[in-house]
Amino acid sequence: MTNWRAEIVCTAYNNGQLPAPQVPEIAIAGRSNVGKSTLINALLNRTSSHIAKVSSKPGKTRSLNFYKIDPGEGRPPFCLVDLPGYGYAARSPDERAGWLRLVNGYFAGNGRDISFVIHLIDFRHGPLAGDIELTEWLDSLDMPRLVVFTKGDKVPRGRARPMYQKYVSAGLISIMPPLVTTGKNDAETERLREIMPAIIAEVGRLG
Repeated sequence: MTNWRAEIVCTAYNNGQLPAPQVPEIAIAGRSNVGKSTLINALLNRTSSHIAKVSSKPGKTRSLNFYKIDPGEGRPPFCLVDLPGYGYAARSPDERAGWLRLVNGYFAGNGRDISFVIHLIDFRHGPLAGDIELTEWLDSLDMPRLVVFTKGDKVPRGRARPMYQKYVSAGLISIMPPLVTTGKNDAETERLREIMPAIIAEVGRLG
């Protein structure tokens, strides 16, 4: 099993609080309540002692959270950046506009090395309107992305394969075939840990 050493280095509520770029970054994006914090805790093997705040209430993350990762085995460090969730209508227009400014400012930051985006999609529902909008926006930025399905354990095993094939055949664009995760420290989480540093290296080589 791959063990990462991780620490949270910054929580930014506005663009003035964004840290200076130092290492490659992987941004994690998804709808509110898609399971971003749960997946981050599983990746960091913090399922019992959470480093990312987990809540059943949508819209909990209102900041950009930077986690510096030492993947070990001689591989260079990088940052996971947890973006605020989108698509939660119960917040005020001012709050949603503030989130948009924060995320736009992050992606527009001069000198920031964003290797790729992990786009989390709830496996039960597949891509919804907000996910399609995110895809189109990332396309406009020419930003590579890896699609990762969450909450795979909420779908009966007999339905999982047909649903996966349906989503993929609909035209999902991903660096590699999407993974289906459960939010637990399982085989798919381990696979994701293994491929993330490799994708950073490949994107850097192509860039």
